[in-house]
Order: sequence, then structure tokens, then C-alpha cells
Amino acid sequence: MPTLYQLKPAFQARLRPLADRLADAGVTANQITLLAAALSIATGLVVTAFAFHPLVFLLMPVVLFVRMALNAVDGMLAREHGQASKLGMYLNELCDVVSDLALILAFATLFPAWGVVAFAITAMLVEFAGVLGVAAGSGRNYAGPFGKSDRALVLGVIAFLIACGLWFQAIVPFVFPVMATLSVVTAINRIRGGLRAGGA
Repeated sequence: MPTLYQLKPAFQARLRPLADRLADAGVTANQITLLAAALSIATGLVVTAFAFHPLVFLLMPVVLFVRMALNAVDGMLAREHGQASKLGMYLNELCDVVSDLALILAFATLFPAWGVVAFAITAMLVEFAGVLGVAAGSGRNYAGPFGKSDRALVLGVIAFLIACGLWFQAIVPFVFPVMATLSVVTAINRIRGGLRAGGA
């Protein structure tokens, strides 16, 4: 299924000069990975603490975009500058999950907590299903329709609408359950893709 992940090569091309300069300056992929996680955690905490000020949600789309950029940069540093490592693999996957949780759970301040938690859990399942493709011998799977980039876009749009006072209360109970459902579909697609590629 289509996903924003398909735009990643073009996004990386624009960021490659930055990645090259960072590599020349001695910055490592692992440092960028940890920076992205720290930024996400800090943002989640700030938004949670000041959720009664709707404008604080403007942090979300900015940080979500920066996080996507940092994720692209750490990947290029690892692959194109000889910095790939087992530690980096663990940091990349674990920090992604922690970052997702920090940013998603902040929305529980305004939306029904059960729906937000359900989305957080299914988002983790999506990433887990993608990573298991490596163990199955079919490679990391990024199938959609609701991968990391898609989640970031939707969360950013929701946060922007909240900050601008354009959110419709009538749909509040349904937003995160719908995203959780899309995440379940995505996890199933990734598992199916892994099984097909693995010949099972």
C-alpha cells in the first residue's frame, strides 16, 4: 500500500549535504539518534505539562518534522559514512519506539486515554512487525498504509488544528481509535509482506 516512506529517497537527497558536513565534523549516527529521542521525549513532556495552552501543540509538527529529518540523517551517516554498527541498530529501533510513545501519549491530555494508548501500542506493533522481517530473512519491511512517516504527518496536522482552535470536538472520540485500526492493518500488511518475501 502507498505510504509517505516512498518519498524518503527524495527527502534524503535534500539532507545529504547536511549529513556530509556532520560526518566531516565528527558527528556520529548514534549521537543523532539519541538527539532525536531526547528532543521527542522533551517535547512530549512539555506538551503534556502545558496542554491547557493550545499553542503549545505547535511544537508537535515542528518536532515531528525535525525528528524525521534527524532519522534520515542518522541513516545516511550509518550507511554512507561507514558508521553502521550493531549498537546503532539497537539504538535506532529502541529510540524510535520511545520517541513515538513520548509524542503520542502527550495527546492523552485532550483525547480519550484508551484510544491514545491503543494507538501507541499498535504503533509499536507496526514497527515490531517491520523489524521482524529482518529475522525472517526478508529484510526490514516498510509497508503502509500507516507507517512512521504517515503517523508523523497525521499527528502534526492534528496538533496544528488544536493549536489554531480548528478542532471539532464531535470527532475527538474517534480519531485515535481509527488510527489504531489503520496501524493494525499496517502491521498485518508488513507480516504478509515478510511471509511472501520469505517464501512461507
